Amino acid sequence: MTDDLLARDRACVWHPYTSVVAPLPAYPVASASGVRLRLTDGRELIDGMASWWCVIHGYNHPVLNEAITAQLGRMAHVMFGGLTHEPAVRLAERLVALAPGGQGHVFFSDSGSVGVEVAIKMALQYWQARGRPAKSRLLALRGGYHGDTFGAMATCDPETGMHRLFTPVLPQHVFAPRPVSRFGEPLAAADADAIRGLIGRHAGELAAVILEPVVQGAGGMWFYSAEYLAEVARLCRDHDVLLVADEIATGFGRTGRLFASEHAGLAPDILCLGKALTGGYLGLAATLATPRVAAGISADGGVLMHGPTFMGNALATAVANASLDLLLASPWQARIAAIEAQLRRELEPYRSNPAVADVRVLGGIGVVETRAPVDVAQAQRRFVDAGVWIRPFGRLIYLMPPYVIEPADLSQLTAAIGLALD
Repeated sequence: MTDDLLARDRACVWHPYTSVVAPLPAYPVASASGVRLRLTDGRELIDGMASWWCVIHGYNHPVLNEAITAQLGRMAHVMFGGLTHEPAVRLAERLVALAPGGQGHVFFSDSGSVGVEVAIKMALQYWQARGRPAKSRLLALRGGYHGDTFGAMATCDPETGMHRLFTPVLPQHVFAPRPVSRFGEPLAAADADAIRGLIGRHAGELAAVILEPVVQGAGGMWFYSAEYLAEVARLCRDHDVLLVADEIATGFGRTGRLFASEHAGLAPDILCLGKALTGGYLGLAATLATPRVAAGISADGGVLMHGPTFMGNALATAVANASLDLLLASPWQARIAAIEAQLRRELEPYRSNPAVADVRVLGGIGVVETRAPVDVAQAQRRFVDAGVWIRPFGRLIYLMPPYVIEPADLSQLTAAIGLALD
């Protein structure tokens, strides 16, 4: 069964970030429950990735299963143009109430990258409607990552990011140096000078600054100072530039706060959410805008020119409501604090390994940065043999487990990292 499935997979399936000529190995999953993936050959793997950071409650959760099954009995989907339904309205109300200050309108889409595209459109249309079309560029941070669609790619790091080959055909935006001020440290003078200078010089052409608050995810798993974030917000206010917070990876508790923006008391003009929004059950993203932005776009009959086919999907919004219920009723803050303490305790000894350049931990994220790129295929084989699922990239071996992971399972994950370092 396993060999046949893999042969069929290789014949016609193109997996992400891999070649069809010499693909990275794929491991067939038969089922998943809690924090474990069960392969078709019977082996079980403790999942340290939460399936790219979204399965915060674990797999096959009875509450989420019930929510999606109940909704399926009513309707799976209706178009959102001219129609609406209870799960979507309720979710929008809750997101507005929970979000870090000031957002009053929610635009749904079906993936994080598209949610960023919507945010970019909002920023550009806002200034068009205000009669200032020259404000048509974005300022982003080097080391950042905002998605794989074209607008989002243009805001990712143009040199070290994964989209370098597209740089010649992408809009050319302004990039600030990656902050050197680490999380928990005061704002470094060099960081302050760089961002002040860039926003000051380009304010007349900047529609928005877009950044990942506190945690740069797929661009390098870098944790930077909350004071830097607060300074960017102040500069945006002073220079009449919108601020877009991409919390697709950090939203819903991953950093120890419900939203990473809270570490700096940030109230962005536009907020992007996704990944953990549905607990990993279905693709769903939300782009939230302040009344100022929404009213600015809508003035004089203006409309936001976007409308995904599966916008506000009933199944996705129903399970998202159930996921929020689970999260808010759980001791999620205590769980994240315990994960953080254990990651610090068990990853810190790797700092002395000659293959390791840095170790860093924040909330439910633990990172071991290596001096040389990791051989992903070889490391993955070792991890699977050790009964864990960890997916390195570049020079990063990292963990972002489900919030419900038990200490013994987390210890098995942290111990397995030593196999890849060897």
